[in-house]
Amino acid sequence: MKPPALNALADWPSVFRIGKRSLDILSALLGLFLAAIAAVFLLILNPFFNPGPLLFKQQRMGMWGRPFTMWKFRSMAAAADGAERDPTSPLETDRITPLGHFIRRSRIDELPNFWSVLSGEMALVGPRPDVWEHAQWFTDNIPYYKYRVRVRPGITGLAQIRGGYADQVITINRKARYDYYYIRHGSAMMEVYIILRTVSVMLFGTGAK
Repeated sequence: MKPPALNALADWPSVFRIGKRSLDILSALLGLFLAAIAAVFLLILNPFFNPGPLLFKQQRMGMWGRPFTMWKFRSMAAAADGAERDPTSPLETDRITPLGHFIRRSRIDELPNFWSVLSGEMALVGPRPDVWEHAQWFTDNIPYYKYRVRVRPGITGLAQIRGGYADQVITINRKARYDYYYIRHGSAMMEVYIILRTVSVMLFGTGAK
């Protein structure tokens, strides 16, 4: 079924937009402070349990379909042949390092994302940005997906707390529908709900992968 059309921007009240961006800036300052603390510990532990660089960077699709560089604390070993994963291939869990499992479950790997939040390329809450090449394929093949670029991508979002990790066509389709619903019905109450559920995921590891 073809999704209803959206305006060029999400139809959000100005007060909500201003409040959302203000929260982004405050959370980014706190997040970067926590990222600096985490970096110190990871620099000590990485040589033993997660050999390799501290950070991992990847080109993702942002607002209006523009590419941007997203940074994360690295949790996986590099692919042996340097090949990139196909858009619908499952996550290569065998590449996750011993320390990487903890980093991913606790969502510590996402802390450097707050640099992109501070710069305005991301938001605290919004559709999770996908790898640039994957997002291009999803846009052409997944209904609803193209509407995700109408707002800033987020560190967390409705699709993440409701649908979990998405790596197959059926789960990506579900993710796109959740993101579409968020864009159409975004509100302060929904932001609070998503943030509280995200905190639960960080504390108890539910939905992480």
